[in-house]
Amino acid sequence: MKSRGLVLVCVLASVVCGAGCSSKKSQPLYPAGAPPSAPPPAYPQMARPVAVAGSVANPPPTEESYAKIEENAFKTAQHTPLSTFSIDVDTASYANIRRILNDGMLPPADAVRIEELINYFPYRYPEPSDGAPFSVTTEIGPCLWKEGHRLARIGLKGREIAAENRPPANLVFLLDVSGSMAPDNKLPLVQRAMRLLVPQLRSEDRLAIVTYAGDSGVALRGVRCTPDNRAKALTVIDRLTSGGSTHGSAGLQKAYELVNEGYRKEGINRVILCTDGDFNVGVTDADELVRMIREQAKNGVFLSVLGFGMGNLKDDRLEQLADEGNGNYGYIDSLTEARKVFLEEMAGTLITIAKDVKIQVEFNPERVAGYRLIGYENRLLTAEEFNDDTKDAGEIGAGHTVTALYEIVPAGQVIPGVNVDDLRYQSTTPTEAAFGDELFLVKVRYKTPKADESTLLTFPVLDRDTGLEGTTVDFRFASAVAGFGMLLRQSDYAKDLGYSSVIDLANASRDTDEFGYRAEFVSLARNAAALAESSGAKEKRTRE
Repeated sequence: MKSRGLVLVCVLASVVCGAGCSSKKSQPLYPAGAPPSAPPPAYPQMARPVAVAGSVANPPPTEESYAKIEENAFKTAQHTPLSTFSIDVDTASYANIRRILNDGMLPPADAVRIEELINYFPYRYPEPSDGAPFSVTTEIGPCLWKEGHRLARIGLKGREIAAENRPPANLVFLLDVSGSMAPDNKLPLVQRAMRLLVPQLRSEDRLAIVTYAGDSGVALRGVRCTPDNRAKALTVIDRLTSGGSTHGSAGLQKAYELVNEGYRKEGINRVILCTDGDFNVGVTDADELVRMIREQAKNGVFLSVLGFGMGNLKDDRLEQLADEGNGNYGYIDSLTEARKVFLEEMAGTLITIAKDVKIQVEFNPERVAGYRLIGYENRLLTAEEFNDDTKDAGEIGAGHTVTALYEIVPAGQVIPGVNVDDLRYQSTTPTEAAFGDELFLVKVRYKTPKADESTLLTFPVLDRDTGLEGTTVDFRFASAVAGFGMLLRQSDYAKDLGYSSVIDLANASRDTDEFGYRAEFVSLARNAAALAESSGAKEKRTRE
């Protein structure tokens, strides 16, 4: 939960009172030696080349909704040395903008959450050691989009848990079967996705299926996942049909009821909501719904949300529901993405190894003039909230990776967009550490899944003035993804960047690319460049 309850209350109030109908490779869920009976293709569906004639810079009017994003600005290390935020392992934004680009349109700026683009991809961070739940890696190199600036990468890698060591799972799938879910990329895709997952569940796992439309219903009451019951579950899934308005709150209440019936004290207890987010009939007390989600999360029942479809995707609602439920938010635009979410990453999604994970970076004003965090705009925390163990933050699952980037203005350079006078009544006297080689200090707080008190980790970081050739392949690729997101958002900080630079750097940083995700990204960037040019958007001049 990321503590945006007040916002969610307002959103839900408007949702439930309306009328009408409208990254990270981790251990697979199934044990080694037990592959899916009918595996999907090994490589993802690549980005489709788009026909630019008639393409538009922005999608036509739809009922999709996205939360407003105000891009992080530069701050001075002298006046604001601390930067604090909650981690985020969501990846929905990347899959969603891929869908929009493949449909021949540039995405709206608020659909582009740069941290989710970066975190869509797995990175080769080292495994944690000394019993820690995750490792912390830092790296510094040149900034792709601004000559003279530096780029810092902070990476977390969750401990891998072998599939055979996964605790028993108690899962309730809450499936939206309202009329808005009729298109092939909604309920039919949900059904195909679940057909990938169900055969991988073990006999000690428990599965229930709740559906909701004008009312809620139990399609499958909690059963042990024996071979016979898995076959029964597949039959239930195949028979689902769509129709009616969306009584989402009633379905959620029923799902929580069922997951608590089969609660596993030492296992995994989770509700997984599959919907386009079009809740338009339900309880009138939005506060009560928020309290229910929070209370269930506090008791160890987490809520994950998977978005489907287009035209009326309520991205902002779905992200906030997952936040309040201590879960993750993903978007599924194809069977290939379903395979990634339901098979490759499901174990990491289900097994939380650390909760309330916060990062705070203290910049050394003797070496840093200014800095800005790339993305994470809706995950920002105050400096005081870092040490406040009652303040909720993000979770990290088994095998998950989390990456954050900072653009750094070295000491002595002008900070773009910042003009702050010296203080009249106070001054800051640097400590002895400020005159050393440290560029900044990374502090990480986390709680183990059942703990109430956090643990603190600290990592001083030095800048060795490494050139691009001295950075890792993962650093260079993450830089390209960040630049791509800035171009899609038409960021004022990317005026010196062009799509050609992004494409060249990403193409040279594909590395082994086991599942073809990086190759797909290069194709997407080429599509975006063609769409930007055809729509009349001026291609930004590439740095020499």
